[in-house]
Amino acid sequence: MSTTFLETPSPEVMAKYEAVIGLEVHVQLATRTKIFCGCATSFGAAPNSNVCPVCLGLPGALPVLNRQGVELAIRAGLALHCEIGEQSVFARKNYFYPDLPKGYQISQFEEPVCGKGYVDIMLESGPKRIGVTRAHMEDDAGKSLHDGHRDSDKYTYVDLNRSGTPLIEIVSDPDMRSSDEAYAYMTEIKQAMQFTDVSTCDMEKGHLRCDANVSVRLPGAELGTKVEVKNVNSFRFLKMAIDYEISRQIGVVEGGGKVKQETRLFNSETGETVSMRSKEQAHDYRYFPEPDLVPLHISRAWLDRVKSEMPELPAVKRKRFVEEIGLSEYDAGVLTATREISDYYERATSASGDAKITANWVMGDLAAMLKAAEKDIGESPISPENLGALVTLIGKGELSGKLAKDIFPKMFASGDSAQAIMDREGLRQISDTGALEKIVDDVLAANPKQVEQYKAGKIAVIGFLVGQAMKASRGQAAPGTVNDLLKKKLDA
Repeated sequence: MSTTFLETPSPEVMAKYEAVIGLEVHVQLATRTKIFCGCATSFGAAPNSNVCPVCLGLPGALPVLNRQGVELAIRAGLALHCEIGEQSVFARKNYFYPDLPKGYQISQFEEPVCGKGYVDIMLESGPKRIGVTRAHMEDDAGKSLHDGHRDSDKYTYVDLNRSGTPLIEIVSDPDMRSSDEAYAYMTEIKQAMQFTDVSTCDMEKGHLRCDANVSVRLPGAELGTKVEVKNVNSFRFLKMAIDYEISRQIGVVEGGGKVKQETRLFNSETGETVSMRSKEQAHDYRYFPEPDLVPLHISRAWLDRVKSEMPELPAVKRKRFVEEIGLSEYDAGVLTATREISDYYERATSASGDAKITANWVMGDLAAMLKAAEKDIGESPISPENLGALVTLIGKGELSGKLAKDIFPKMFASGDSAQAIMDREGLRQISDTGALEKIVDDVLAANPKQVEQYKAGKIAVIGFLVGQAMKASRGQAAPGTVNDLLKKKLDA
Protein backbone atom coordinates (compact mmCIF):
# COMPACT_ATOMS: atom_id res chain seq x y z
CA MET A 1 0.00 0.00 0.00
CA SER A 2 1.40 3.39 -0.98
CA THR A 3 2.33 5.77 1.80
CA THR A 4 3.49 8.65 -0.38
CA PHE A 5 3.61 11.83 1.68
CA LEU A 6 3.47 15.28 0.10
CA GLU A 7 5.48 17.39 2.57
CA THR A 8 3.79 20.46 4.08
CA PRO A 9 0.76 20.97 1.82
CA SER A 10 0.12 24.58 0.90
CA PRO A 11 -2.66 26.55 2.63
CA GLU A 12 -4.66 26.35 -0.60
CA VAL A 13 -4.40 22.55 -0.62
CA MET A 14 -5.20 22.34 3.12
CA ALA A 15 -8.32 24.45 2.60
CA LYS A 16 -9.74 21.88 0.15
CA TYR A 17 -10.12 19.30 2.91
CA GLU A 18 -12.19 18.91 6.03
CA ALA A 19 -10.88 17.23 9.16
CA VAL A 20 -13.08 14.88 11.15
CA ILE A 21 -11.99 14.48 14.77
CA GLY A 22 -13.23 12.43 17.69
CA LEU A 23 -11.62 12.17 21.10
CA GLU A 24 -11.40 9.35 23.63
CA VAL A 25 -10.68 10.96 26.99
CA HIS A 26 -9.51 8.80 29.89
CA VAL A 27 -10.24 10.27 33.32
CA GLN A 28 -8.96 8.68 36.53
CA LEU A 29 -11.70 8.71 39.14
CA ALA A 30 -10.85 10.33 42.48
CA THR A 31 -11.30 7.23 44.63
CA ARG A 32 -8.93 6.31 47.45
CA THR A 33 -8.78 2.68 46.33
CA LYS A 34 -8.76 0.84 43.03
CA ILE A 35 -11.85 -0.12 41.09
CA PHE A 36 -11.94 -3.83 41.91
CA CYS A 37 -9.75 -4.15 45.04
CA GLY A 38 -8.67 -2.30 48.17
CA CYS A 39 -5.22 -1.18 46.97
CA ALA A 40 -4.44 2.53 47.24
CA THR A 41 -4.51 4.77 44.16
CA SER A 42 -1.99 7.22 45.63
CA PHE A 43 0.59 8.59 43.20
CA GLY A 44 4.34 8.31 43.74
CA ALA A 45 4.51 5.11 45.81
CA ALA A 46 7.47 2.76 45.36
CA PRO A 47 7.09 0.62 42.20
CA ASN A 48 4.84 -2.41 42.61
CA SER A 49 3.97 -1.59 46.23
CA ASN A 50 0.25 -0.78 45.77
CA VAL A 51 -0.66 -4.20 44.39
CA CYS A 52 -2.56 -7.33 45.42
CA PRO A 53 -3.66 -10.63 43.80
CA VAL A 54 -6.65 -8.89 42.15
CA CYS A 55 -4.78 -6.11 40.37
CA LEU A 56 -1.88 -8.49 39.64
CA GLY A 57 -4.32 -10.77 37.85
CA LEU A 58 -3.37 -13.85 39.86
CA PRO A 59 -5.43 -17.03 39.35
CA GLY A 60 -8.49 -17.30 41.57
CA ALA A 61 -8.57 -13.59 42.54
CA LEU A 62 -12.06 -12.10 42.20
CA PRO A 63 -12.92 -8.44 41.53
CA VAL A 64 -15.28 -6.48 43.81
CA LEU A 65 -16.70 -3.26 42.32
CA ASN A 66 -15.87 0.04 44.08
CA ARG A 67 -19.18 1.77 44.92
CA GLN A 68 -17.61 5.22 45.13
CA GLY A 69 -16.19 4.72 41.65
CA VAL A 70 -19.70 4.05 40.35
CA GLU A 71 -21.02 7.23 41.98
CA LEU A 72 -18.23 9.29 40.43
CA ALA A 73 -18.97 7.75 37.03
CA ILE A 74 -22.63 8.72 37.44
CA ARG A 75 -21.55 12.26 38.38
CA ALA A 76 -19.40 12.41 35.26
CA GLY A 77 -22.32 11.26 33.13
CA LEU A 78 -24.63 13.88 34.62
CA ALA A 79 -22.01 16.58 34.01
CA LEU A 80 -21.86 15.46 30.36
CA HIS A 81 -25.69 15.39 30.02
CA CYS A 82 -25.54 11.63 29.41
CA GLU A 83 -28.33 9.12 29.69
CA ILE A 84 -27.55 7.05 32.81
CA GLY A 85 -28.22 3.37 32.18
CA GLU A 86 -30.44 1.59 34.67
CA GLN A 87 -28.32 -1.49 34.00
CA SER A 88 -24.75 -1.71 32.77
CA VAL A 89 -22.54 -4.71 32.17
CA PHE A 90 -18.79 -5.16 32.50
CA ALA A 91 -16.91 -6.97 29.75
CA ARG A 92 -13.46 -8.40 29.19
CA LYS A 93 -11.47 -6.57 26.52
CA ASN A 94 -8.70 -8.97 25.54
CA TYR A 95 -5.28 -7.80 24.45
CA PHE A 96 -1.70 -8.44 25.50
CA TYR A 97 0.65 -5.78 26.85
CA PRO A 98 3.59 -6.42 29.22
CA ASP A 99 1.92 -4.12 31.76
CA LEU A 100 -1.51 -5.82 31.58
CA PRO A 101 -1.04 -8.84 33.86
CA LYS A 102 -4.52 -10.33 33.38
CA GLY A 103 -4.19 -10.36 29.58
CA TYR A 104 -7.46 -8.45 29.44
CA GLN A 105 -8.95 -5.19 30.66
CA ILE A 106 -12.25 -5.09 32.54
CA SER A 107 -14.25 -2.49 30.65
CA GLN A 108 -17.78 -1.93 29.34
CA PHE A 109 -18.91 -2.43 25.78
CA GLU A 110 -22.55 -2.92 24.81
CA GLU A 111 -24.13 -1.57 28.01
CA PRO A 112 -22.05 1.31 29.46
CA VAL A 113 -23.04 3.18 32.61
CA CYS A 114 -23.39 6.46 30.64
CA GLY A 115 -24.98 6.63 27.20
CA LYS A 116 -25.54 9.48 24.75
CA GLY A 117 -24.75 12.99 25.96
CA TYR A 118 -23.18 16.24 24.80
CA VAL A 119 -20.70 18.98 25.63
CA ASP A 120 -21.24 22.61 24.57
CA ILE A 121 -18.11 24.51 23.59
CA MET A 122 -17.59 28.19 22.82
CA LEU A 123 -15.63 29.20 19.71
CA GLU A 124 -14.85 32.57 18.16
CA SER A 125 -17.61 31.80 15.65
CA GLY A 126 -20.08 31.06 18.45
CA PRO A 127 -21.30 28.04 20.43
CA LYS A 128 -21.11 24.47 19.14
CA ARG A 129 -22.44 21.21 20.56
CA ILE A 130 -20.20 18.14 20.52
CA GLY A 131 -21.95 14.81 20.96
CA VAL A 132 -20.80 12.26 23.52
CA THR A 133 -21.24 8.69 22.31
CA ARG A 134 -20.74 7.06 25.71
CA ALA A 135 -18.78 7.18 28.94
CA HIS A 136 -17.88 3.79 30.36
CA MET A 137 -15.99 2.50 33.38
CA GLU A 138 -12.84 0.41 33.16
CA ASP A 139 -9.64 -0.45 35.01
CA ASP A 140 -6.28 0.93 33.96
CA ALA A 141 -3.23 -1.05 32.89
CA GLY A 142 0.17 -0.76 34.54
CA LYS A 143 3.04 1.31 33.21
CA SER A 144 6.04 0.22 31.14
CA LEU A 145 9.24 2.12 31.97
CA HIS A 146 11.87 2.36 29.25
CA ASP A 147 14.47 4.59 30.87
CA GLY A 148 15.81 5.79 34.20
CA HIS A 149 16.67 2.33 35.50
CA ARG A 150 19.69 0.05 35.46
CA ASP A 151 20.21 -1.55 32.02
CA SER A 152 17.29 0.40 30.56
CA ASP A 153 18.92 -0.04 27.17
CA LYS A 154 18.39 -3.79 27.53
CA TYR A 155 15.23 -4.16 29.56
CA THR A 156 11.75 -2.72 29.93
CA TYR A 157 10.64 -2.36 33.53
CA VAL A 158 6.99 -2.69 34.59
CA ASP A 159 5.30 -0.85 37.48
CA LEU A 160 1.84 -2.26 38.27
CA ASN A 161 0.85 0.36 40.86
CA ARG A 162 -1.47 1.93 38.29
CA SER A 163 -2.97 -1.40 37.31
CA GLY A 164 -6.59 -1.46 38.43
CA THR A 165 -7.00 2.28 39.05
CA PRO A 166 -10.55 3.32 38.15
CA LEU A 167 -11.13 5.14 34.88
CA ILE A 168 -13.98 6.42 32.81
CA GLU A 169 -13.42 6.66 29.08
CA ILE A 170 -15.43 9.48 27.49
CA VAL A 171 -15.92 8.81 23.78
CA SER A 172 -17.04 11.74 21.66
CA ASP A 173 -18.94 11.69 18.40
CA PRO A 174 -16.74 12.65 15.40
CA ASP A 175 -18.10 16.21 15.57
CA MET A 176 -14.91 18.27 15.79
CA ARG A 177 -13.38 19.84 12.70
CA SER A 178 -10.20 21.49 14.00
CA SER A 179 -7.62 21.31 16.75
CA ASP A 180 -9.15 24.46 18.25
CA GLU A 181 -12.47 22.66 18.68
CA ALA A 182 -10.70 19.66 20.22
CA TYR A 183 -8.86 21.99 22.62
CA ALA A 184 -12.12 23.68 23.64
CA TYR A 185 -13.83 20.29 24.12
CA MET A 186 -11.00 19.00 26.32
CA THR A 187 -11.12 22.20 28.36
CA GLU A 188 -14.84 21.73 29.03
CA ILE A 189 -14.31 18.07 29.95
CA LYS A 190 -11.52 18.93 32.38
CA GLN A 191 -13.51 21.72 34.04
CA ALA A 192 -16.64 19.57 34.37
CA MET A 193 -14.70 16.71 35.96
CA GLN A 194 -12.91 19.04 38.39
CA PHE A 195 -16.03 21.02 39.39
CA THR A 196 -17.92 17.81 40.17
CA ASP A 197 -14.97 16.29 42.10
CA VAL A 198 -14.92 13.34 39.71
CA SER A 199 -11.17 13.75 39.18
CA THR A 200 -8.30 16.11 39.86
CA CYS A 201 -7.45 15.83 36.13
CA ASP A 202 -3.76 16.23 36.97
CA MET A 203 -2.17 15.46 33.62
CA GLU A 204 1.32 15.16 35.12
CA LYS A 205 0.08 12.24 37.21
CA GLY A 206 -1.79 10.63 34.33
CA HIS A 207 -5.24 11.48 35.72
CA LEU A 208 -6.32 12.89 32.34
CA ARG A 209 -5.18 11.39 29.03
CA CYS A 210 -6.52 11.62 25.53
CA ASP A 211 -6.51 9.60 22.31
CA ALA A 212 -7.41 11.55 19.16
CA ASN A 213 -9.05 9.91 16.14
CA VAL A 214 -8.35 11.97 13.04
CA SER A 215 -9.34 11.60 9.39
CA VAL A 216 -9.63 13.96 6.42
CA ARG A 217 -12.04 14.16 3.52
CA LEU A 218 -13.31 16.50 0.87
CA PRO A 219 -16.35 18.36 2.23
CA GLY A 220 -19.48 16.26 1.81
CA ALA A 221 -17.55 13.08 0.94
CA GLU A 222 -17.63 9.84 2.93
CA LEU A 223 -15.49 9.63 6.05
CA GLY A 224 -11.81 9.08 5.39
CA THR A 225 -9.62 6.42 7.00
CA LYS A 226 -9.28 7.06 10.72
CA VAL A 227 -5.91 7.26 12.45
CA GLU A 228 -5.63 7.13 16.25
CA VAL A 229 -3.02 9.29 18.01
CA LYS A 230 -2.48 7.59 21.35
CA ASN A 231 -1.97 8.91 24.91
CA VAL A 232 -1.53 12.64 24.37
CA ASN A 233 -0.87 14.08 27.84
CA SER A 234 -1.11 17.86 27.45
CA PHE A 235 -3.53 20.27 25.83
CA ARG A 236 -0.77 21.92 23.81
CA PHE A 237 0.51 18.58 22.54
CA LEU A 238 -3.05 17.53 21.62
CA LYS A 239 -3.41 20.60 19.43
CA MET A 240 0.02 20.08 17.86
CA ALA A 241 -0.62 16.37 17.25
CA ILE A 242 -3.97 16.98 15.53
CA ASP A 243 -2.58 19.78 13.35
CA TYR A 244 0.36 17.61 12.30
CA GLU A 245 -1.85 14.60 11.60
CA ILE A 246 -4.27 16.63 9.47
CA SER A 247 -1.37 17.98 7.43
CA ARG A 248 0.24 14.53 7.13
CA GLN A 249 -2.95 12.84 5.95
CA ILE A 250 -3.69 15.55 3.40
CA GLY A 251 -0.11 15.17 2.18
CA VAL A 252 -0.59 11.40 1.76
CA VAL A 253 -3.83 11.83 -0.19
CA GLU A 254 -2.50 14.65 -2.36
CA GLY A 255 0.63 12.60 -3.03
CA GLY A 256 -1.50 9.82 -4.52
CA GLY A 257 -1.30 7.49 -1.52
CA LYS A 258 -3.83 6.03 0.88
CA VAL A 259 -4.00 6.72 4.59
CA LYS A 260 -3.47 3.54 6.65
CA GLN A 261 -5.68 2.79 9.62
CA GLU A 262 -3.17 2.65 12.45
CA THR A 263 -2.26 3.84 15.91
CA ARG A 264 0.40 6.54 16.09
CA LEU A 265 2.29 8.27 18.90
CA PHE A 266 3.06 11.98 19.15
CA ASN A 267 6.71 12.94 19.57
CA SER A 268 6.70 16.24 21.46
CA GLU A 269 10.35 16.91 20.61
CA THR A 270 9.87 16.74 16.83
CA GLY A 271 6.22 17.80 16.76
CA GLU A 272 5.40 14.77 14.61
CA THR A 273 3.37 11.59 14.95
CA VAL A 274 5.06 8.22 14.37
CA SER A 275 3.55 4.83 13.60
CA MET A 276 3.08 2.52 16.59
CA ARG A 277 0.96 -0.40 15.32
CA SER A 278 -1.93 -1.26 13.05
CA LYS A 279 -5.24 -0.26 14.62
CA GLU A 280 -7.34 -3.00 16.17
CA GLN A 281 -11.05 -3.26 15.42
CA ALA A 282 -13.62 -3.96 18.15
CA HIS A 283 -13.81 -7.62 17.15
CA ASP A 284 -10.05 -7.96 17.63
CA TYR A 285 -10.56 -7.43 21.36
CA ARG A 286 -12.94 -10.42 21.56
CA TYR A 287 -15.25 -8.69 24.04
CA PHE A 288 -17.41 -10.94 26.21
CA PRO A 289 -19.30 -10.34 29.48
CA GLU A 290 -17.10 -10.38 32.59
CA PRO A 291 -18.14 -13.66 34.31
CA ASP A 292 -16.94 -12.56 37.77
CA LEU A 293 -19.11 -9.43 37.98
CA VAL A 294 -22.91 -9.33 38.02
CA PRO A 295 -24.71 -6.60 36.01
CA LEU A 296 -24.66 -3.19 37.71
CA HIS A 297 -28.12 -1.84 38.58
CA ILE A 298 -28.55 1.88 39.29
CA SER A 299 -31.83 2.47 41.08
CA ARG A 300 -33.93 5.62 40.62
CA ALA A 301 -33.36 6.52 44.28
CA TRP A 302 -29.58 6.20 43.91
CA LEU A 303 -29.56 8.30 40.74
CA ASP A 304 -31.81 10.97 42.30
CA ARG A 305 -29.51 11.23 45.32
CA VAL A 306 -26.42 11.70 43.15
CA LYS A 307 -28.29 14.33 41.11
CA SER A 308 -29.25 16.22 44.27
CA GLU A 309 -25.60 16.37 45.36
CA MET A 310 -24.29 17.72 42.05
CA PRO A 311 -22.54 21.11 42.33
CA GLU A 312 -23.08 23.94 39.89
CA LEU A 313 -21.40 23.11 36.57
CA PRO A 314 -18.84 25.54 35.09
CA ALA A 315 -21.01 26.39 32.07
CA VAL A 316 -23.95 27.25 34.33
CA LYS A 317 -21.68 29.29 36.61
CA ARG A 318 -20.25 31.22 33.64
CA LYS A 319 -23.74 32.05 32.45
CA ARG A 320 -24.74 33.21 35.93
CA PHE A 321 -21.66 35.41 36.24
CA VAL A 322 -22.55 37.11 32.96
CA GLU A 323 -26.32 37.44 33.36
CA GLU A 324 -26.64 38.08 37.10
CA ILE A 325 -23.35 39.75 38.03
CA GLY A 326 -22.72 41.53 34.74
CA LEU A 327 -19.22 40.22 34.06
CA SER A 328 -17.96 39.97 30.50
CA GLU A 329 -17.81 36.56 28.81
CA TYR A 330 -14.02 36.72 29.02
CA ASP A 331 -13.95 37.55 32.75
CA ALA A 332 -16.50 34.85 33.51
CA GLY A 333 -14.33 32.35 31.63
CA VAL A 334 -11.20 33.30 33.58
CA LEU A 335 -13.01 33.13 36.92
CA THR A 336 -14.39 29.65 36.19
CA ALA A 337 -11.17 28.21 34.77
CA THR A 338 -10.98 25.98 37.85
CA ARG A 339 -13.28 25.29 40.75
CA GLU A 340 -10.67 26.72 43.15
CA ILE A 341 -10.64 30.06 41.32
CA SER A 342 -14.43 30.31 41.16
CA ASP A 343 -14.80 29.36 44.84
CA TYR A 344 -12.17 31.93 45.85
CA TYR A 345 -13.84 34.63 43.77
CA GLU A 346 -17.31 33.95 45.13
CA ARG A 347 -16.10 33.96 48.74
CA ALA A 348 -14.24 37.24 48.15
CA THR A 349 -17.30 38.78 46.48
CA SER A 350 -19.49 37.68 49.37
CA ALA A 351 -17.13 39.56 51.73
CA SER A 352 -16.84 42.69 49.55
CA GLY A 353 -20.33 43.08 48.10
CA ASP A 354 -18.82 44.35 44.83
CA ALA A 355 -18.52 41.59 42.23
CA LYS A 356 -16.88 43.61 39.45
CA ILE A 357 -14.17 45.32 41.52
CA THR A 358 -13.41 42.02 43.24
CA ALA A 359 -13.08 40.34 39.85
CA ASN A 360 -10.52 42.95 38.81
CA TRP A 361 -8.40 42.30 41.91
CA VAL A 362 -8.59 38.50 41.54
CA MET A 363 -7.70 38.52 37.83
CA GLY A 364 -5.20 41.38 38.09
CA ASP A 365 -3.00 41.94 41.13
CA LEU A 366 -3.64 38.60 42.83
CA ALA A 367 -3.13 36.53 39.67
CA ALA A 368 0.11 38.38 38.90
CA MET A 369 1.52 37.82 42.38
CA LEU A 370 0.53 34.15 42.43
CA LYS A 371 2.20 33.63 39.06
CA ALA A 372 5.39 35.36 40.21
CA ALA A 373 5.43 33.23 43.37
CA GLU A 374 4.59 30.07 41.38
CA LYS A 375 1.56 29.39 43.58
CA ASP A 376 -1.95 28.20 42.85
CA ILE A 377 -4.89 30.19 44.12
CA GLY A 378 -5.44 27.53 46.79
CA GLU A 379 -2.04 28.54 48.20
CA SER A 380 -2.77 32.27 48.22
CA PRO A 381 -1.47 34.01 51.38
CA ILE A 382 -4.36 36.47 50.96
CA SER A 383 -7.60 34.80 52.01
CA PRO A 384 -10.71 35.57 49.97
CA GLU A 385 -12.22 37.23 53.04
CA ASN A 386 -9.21 39.56 53.39
CA LEU A 387 -9.38 40.44 49.70
CA GLY A 388 -13.08 41.19 50.07
CA ALA A 389 -12.36 43.37 53.12
CA LEU A 390 -9.77 45.33 51.10
CA VAL A 391 -12.35 46.04 48.39
CA THR A 392 -14.83 47.10 51.08
CA LEU A 393 -12.35 49.61 52.54
CA ILE A 394 -11.85 51.13 49.09
CA GLY A 395 -15.59 51.34 48.51
CA LYS A 396 -16.18 53.06 51.87
CA GLY A 397 -13.52 55.65 51.07
CA GLU A 398 -11.26 54.55 53.90
CA LEU A 399 -8.55 53.44 51.48
CA SER A 400 -7.52 55.00 48.18
CA GLY A 401 -6.78 52.86 45.15
CA LYS A 402 -3.16 54.03 45.26
CA LEU A 403 -2.75 53.11 48.92
CA ALA A 404 -4.48 49.77 48.33
CA LYS A 405 -1.91 48.96 45.64
CA ASP A 406 0.85 49.66 48.16
CA ILE A 407 -0.78 47.60 50.90
CA PHE A 408 -1.63 44.60 48.72
CA PRO A 409 1.96 43.27 48.37
CA LYS A 410 2.31 43.54 52.15
CA MET A 411 -0.86 41.46 52.53
CA PHE A 412 0.59 38.86 50.17
CA ALA A 413 3.91 38.75 52.00
CA SER A 414 2.45 38.53 55.51
CA GLY A 415 -1.02 37.06 55.12
CA ASP A 416 -2.33 39.94 57.27
CA SER A 417 -5.51 41.85 56.53
CA ALA A 418 -5.41 45.35 55.04
CA GLN A 419 -6.85 46.74 58.27
CA ALA A 420 -4.08 45.17 60.36
CA ILE A 421 -1.39 46.61 58.09
CA MET A 422 -3.03 50.06 58.14
CA ASP A 423 -3.17 50.01 61.95
CA ARG A 424 0.41 48.79 62.27
CA GLU A 425 1.93 51.28 59.83
CA GLY A 426 -0.36 54.22 60.49
CA LEU A 427 -1.70 54.20 56.96
CA ARG A 428 -4.98 56.10 56.85
CA GLN A 429 -6.74 57.85 54.03
CA ILE A 430 -6.74 61.59 54.67
CA SER A 431 -10.23 62.97 54.07
CA ASP A 432 -10.05 66.02 56.34
CA THR A 433 -10.32 69.13 54.18
CA GLY A 434 -8.13 71.20 56.46
CA ALA A 435 -5.28 68.66 56.33
CA LEU A 436 -5.52 68.38 52.55
CA GLU A 437 -5.66 72.13 51.81
CA LYS A 438 -1.96 72.61 52.56
CA ILE A 439 -1.05 69.70 50.25
CA VAL A 440 -3.22 71.19 47.47
CA ASP A 441 -1.76 74.67 47.96
CA ASP A 442 1.79 73.28 47.76
CA VAL A 443 0.96 71.38 44.56
CA LEU A 444 -0.52 74.48 42.91
CA ALA A 445 2.49 76.56 43.92
CA ALA A 446 4.92 73.95 42.55
CA ASN A 447 3.14 73.60 39.18
CA PRO A 448 2.38 77.11 37.80
CA LYS A 449 2.55 75.90 34.19
CA GLN A 450 -0.26 73.40 34.70
CA VAL A 451 -2.30 76.00 36.59
CA GLU A 452 -2.07 78.34 33.60
CA GLN A 453 -3.02 75.52 31.24
CA TYR A 454 -6.12 74.79 33.29
CA LYS A 455 -7.14 78.46 33.31
CA ALA A 456 -6.59 78.54 29.55
CA GLY A 457 -9.22 75.81 29.16
CA LYS A 458 -7.16 72.61 29.31
CA ILE A 459 -9.38 71.05 31.98
CA ALA A 460 -7.84 67.57 31.71
CA VAL A 461 -4.62 68.82 33.35
CA ILE A 462 -6.38 68.56 36.71
CA GLY A 463 -5.69 64.81 36.56
CA PHE A 464 -1.97 65.56 36.67
CA LEU A 465 -2.43 67.84 39.67
CA VAL A 466 -4.50 65.20 41.51
CA GLY A 467 -1.69 62.73 40.88
CA GLN A 468 0.87 65.13 42.33
CA ALA A 469 -1.26 65.60 45.45
CA MET A 470 -1.61 61.84 45.86
CA LYS A 471 2.15 61.46 45.50
CA ALA A 472 2.79 64.17 48.09
CA SER A 473 0.46 62.42 50.55
CA ARG A 474 2.05 58.99 49.93
CA GLY A 475 -1.25 57.83 48.51
CA GLN A 476 -3.17 58.61 51.68
CA ALA A 477 -5.19 61.57 50.37
CA ALA A 478 -8.83 60.93 49.43
CA PRO A 479 -8.81 61.42 45.63
CA GLY A 480 -12.35 62.79 45.52
CA THR A 481 -11.68 65.39 48.16
CA VAL A 482 -8.41 66.42 46.48
CA ASN A 483 -10.20 66.78 43.14
CA ASP A 484 -12.91 68.97 44.68
CA LEU A 485 -10.36 71.20 46.45
CA LEU A 486 -8.30 71.66 43.28
CA LYS A 487 -11.36 72.60 41.23
CA LYS A 488 -12.50 75.05 43.87
CA LYS A 489 -9.12 76.79 44.07
CA LEU A 490 -8.45 76.78 40.32
CA ASP A 491 -11.90 78.07 39.42
CA ALA A 492 -11.55 80.85 42.03
